[in-house]
Amino acid sequence: MRHLRPLSALSTKALRFAFPAPVPKPRLLCRATQAQRLLHLTPRPIRRLYTTKPTDMETVNTSARLAELRKLMKENSVDVYIVPSEDSHSSEYIAPCDARREFISGFSGSAGMAVITHEKAALATDGRYFNQAARQLDDNWLLLKQGIQDVPTWQEWTAEQSAGGKVVAVDPTLFTAGAAKKLAEKIKKSGGKDLVAVDANLVDGVWAQGKPSRPNEPAIVLDEKFSGKDVKAKLTDLRKELEKKKSLGFVVSMLDEIAWLFNLRGNDIPYNPVFFSYAIVTADKATLYIDSSKLSEECKSFLTGNNVDIKPYEAIFNDATALGQSAKASSTGSAEEAKKFLISNRASWALKRALGGDDLVEEVRSPVGDSKAVKNATELEGMRQCHIRDGAALIEYFAWLEDQLITKKVTLDEVQAADQLEAFRAKKDRFVGLSFDTISSTGANAAVIHYKPEPGNCSTIDPNAIYLCDSGAQYLDGTTDTTRTLHFGMPTAAEIEAYTLVLKGNIALDVAIFPKGTTGFAIDCLARQHLWQQGLDYRHGTGHGVGSYLNVHEGPIGIGTRIQYSEVALAEGNVISNEPGFYEDGKFGIRIENIIMIKKAETKHSFGDKPWFGFEHVTMVPYCRKLIDTNLLSEVEKKWLNDYNDEIFKKVSPLIEDQLTKAWLERETRHF
Repeated sequence: MRHLRPLSALSTKALRFAFPAPVPKPRLLCRATQAQRLLHLTPRPIRRLYTTKPTDMETVNTSARLAELRKLMKENSVDVYIVPSEDSHSSEYIAPCDARREFISGFSGSAGMAVITHEKAALATDGRYFNQAARQLDDNWLLLKQGIQDVPTWQEWTAEQSAGGKVVAVDPTLFTAGAAKKLAEKIKKSGGKDLVAVDANLVDGVWAQGKPSRPNEPAIVLDEKFSGKDVKAKLTDLRKELEKKKSLGFVVSMLDEIAWLFNLRGNDIPYNPVFFSYAIVTADKATLYIDSSKLSEECKSFLTGNNVDIKPYEAIFNDATALGQSAKASSTGSAEEAKKFLISNRASWALKRALGGDDLVEEVRSPVGDSKAVKNATELEGMRQCHIRDGAALIEYFAWLEDQLITKKVTLDEVQAADQLEAFRAKKDRFVGLSFDTISSTGANAAVIHYKPEPGNCSTIDPNAIYLCDSGAQYLDGTTDTTRTLHFGMPTAAEIEAYTLVLKGNIALDVAIFPKGTTGFAIDCLARQHLWQQGLDYRHGTGHGVGSYLNVHEGPIGIGTRIQYSEVALAEGNVISNEPGFYEDGKFGIRIENIIMIKKAETKHSFGDKPWFGFEHVTMVPYCRKLIDTNLLSEVEKKWLNDYNDEIFKKVSPLIEDQLTKAWLERETRHF
């Protein structure tokens, strides 16, 4: 996460004098937001508080850390040690205290797996992070580029290292039960001894000093006018699913699922409004495991009123063990007929072991996750409205940025620009904070798919180069995620062609019609088709689910070539991103991202009496006119583009007050 830049140059008194009416502190998220906002309440030339240098992602010397880890491995009779990226709840984005893989490897991307032997160390990651990992890893590490031909998966590499009767170990709270089972089979086939669970995390043993403490931020109740459904109704629906499956109960381990189920939000993980917790729901009881200091009297009263018991966070494993033992003692009949507890297929190996293993536990795709992904009418309307306000903020920002760079000739770096965008968003109704680190990238930095500029370690924005901005916000009524690629000077023919091909893919997916039962895997090629015709492609998915004032990346649905996207059909009410791209390493990157919602589609016929679905776009930000080659667009695409521009202007212009932004919006939404 981006760190707050130094404020020592300005005293608190000076800040109060300059801004006598500061913006109220947001209730949740983004600890850096308030101080940054004080510096950027109104668009103006940015005051430099630090020096900048060309982007050079820092490489961390991991030699000492690896030496300490290997010492602990030897003491625990471990030959190969696995360090996952996730926390105990399989979170994609984690609290700083859980960044063990980043600490041991130096690689800061959100996805990856580190595997360490006594002689070697490997870091596996996907195509989004090849460029970044190559910059950040030191010479101790081998980079395993997942998905590239002839490059082994991290599981295959681990199994190879285990040959000769070696022991592979992992912290069982950070590894799913399913992953443990599959890896154990590979290890045995390769001649390894075993996969063992080591309860004391070995990286924590190395990271004893300087390790951030676990966050303990307060939780809040999310009003039903934003959630659209009360807790009792959600618990009733879950219990119906448990009854269908004849199960003893469901252990909820994913943080966003718990927040959604109990209509609470928190701030324990930056940008993700969740709180550390577990929950167990049975036919007649619901228990939330959470540090009670997070809960105000309002929260406690709210939970009690919904018949939810409150227990300490740490009690989950003892209670799970007791439940498992009780179920085993009362079980009659064959093991096949015995009722079992359900856990998510993303729940930890440790949780499954505590409940009693395979005899008492069944791993399933979470019914809570499935329900959460289908937004109700209130949530869908919230997404529409928050994207209009968010669109206004982005339009204000792009107009301001162009004016600063071109008219005023102000020198800005990527972080300063991102901070100003946050300031524009902060003025919007129901704003809470950002939904992820803003990707503000100029020129070659835009080719780093998940680039993250840092204060003092970022580039000055070049008005004669591509500028890619991927950003989003959390509002009480929804979550946004928008990417726009712009050029403030004269783009090259190659940039224009690539941008237009990406735009054609974005439009193709937006207008797609498909029958019920279609998966995101099946329609991914629609967004890539025009790039493919030119022998081009991109190394990331085309779409991810988006939460409703929750995580910006939300399962189980998505659009892409990952196998899981072939397992879950898209459904009416899903909210998902549409973000094709193209990246030329060392030169430029292009991505266009809209948020789209699945709705019923009207068709002339109805083959097989199946319902048909289409998309409704909610992102309200125009595309970059000067990057579009209209000669490459069909008449249908041009009409779609003109209609989209009309829609943006109609919905967003009432929120625009200053003449600079109005002029920019009018220019960028003119018909082609």
